[in-house]
Amino acid sequence: MPFNINKKLVVAGIAVLLLAGVAYGGYGYYQARQAAEQAAAVQTTPVQRMDIRSTVSATGTIRPVDSVEVSSKITARIKSVLVQENDTVTAGQTIAILDGKDFEAQRDQARFEVTNRQAKYNRSKYLHDIGAETDADLETATYNYETAVSKLSEAESDLNETVITSPMDGVVVGEPKTPGTMAVQGTSNPTVIMRIADLSSKQIQAKVDETDIGSVKVGQTATFTVDSYTGKTFTARVSKISQTDTANSWDTSSSSTSSSSTSSASVIYYYVTLDVDDPEGLLLPAMTARVEINTADKAGALVVPISTLKTDSNGSYVVVKQPDGSQENRYVSTGIYSDEYAEILEGLSEGEEVVSTYTASKSTTTSKRSGGHPGGPPL
Repeated sequence: MPFNINKKLVVAGIAVLLLAGVAYGGYGYYQARQAAEQAAAVQTTPVQRMDIRSTVSATGTIRPVDSVEVSSKITARIKSVLVQENDTVTAGQTIAILDGKDFEAQRDQARFEVTNRQAKYNRSKYLHDIGAETDADLETATYNYETAVSKLSEAESDLNETVITSPMDGVVVGEPKTPGTMAVQGTSNPTVIMRIADLSSKQIQAKVDETDIGSVKVGQTATFTVDSYTGKTFTARVSKISQTDTANSWDTSSSSTSSSSTSSASVIYYYVTLDVDDPEGLLLPAMTARVEINTADKAGALVVPISTLKTDSNGSYVVVKQPDGSQENRYVSTGIYSDEYAEILEGLSEGEEVVSTYTASKSTTTSKRSGGHPGGPPL
């Protein structure tokens, strides 16, 4: 009987051991599977060195450096236009003629008045010399004669203004006004007979956001594209940066309270002028240019993808994958940014792996801070 009891105890012990072994093996398999799944779910990218470039994006309009609106100094009907759109003209060339009949009549009348006043002056002077007229009579005759001469000069000048000449070398841009149109003089809203532009040199007037304007400097190079030439890149250079925003929103003395409040709530832009390289003459005025201004270059910079950067109240950090598979939050100091990469000044070494996809992790995570300033956009 005791022998049977001992036998049962032995069998029970073996069963317990077998169950324990199966459970342990199952638990180990579960852990290995979880670790494999986690490792497969986490993607990393190496910290590497490369040449990067920081740029500022802007949109602007192509325009000629030199252009002029041709208008008349007198009010008269256009008699003839001697050039057409796209014609090349030179400075001093006659490009239009106004109807001058009224001005010819005024000149002829002024000439007659001069002749008449001159004869009266000569007679008055003779009489004055022999004592037959007073000094006042001679002064009046002199005044009337000089006034007539002045009016003749004015009439001749107005007649000369009926011949419109080009003030510069260039190309006629757009259709000129047609004969029969009344050309009205004026300083505020004169009739523009035609526009002439020097298309050999062009500029871009681009609008740059206030958050980027501090990075833009005169002399920086830029590239740009236009919709008309898909796949072609043009070059330019920053030549001027406006010292006031496009809306002059700072000048509250010249705007109403409502307009000031509207401006303060809107995005602030500054005009940046870029000289354009267009040796083939492909670019036309008013084309929209999408500009990339090169604000900084760094050769052999230590970089990580911008997508791997995260930020919190302490600054910027990345998640570094350790050789044993664990993850560590590492604070970094950043430099310049390109479209895809951020320069790392402190906190990482070349060859380290940073996590580029984030998943829930049960591994131990530590956090180390490296001196530097916050940088990079929050993700």
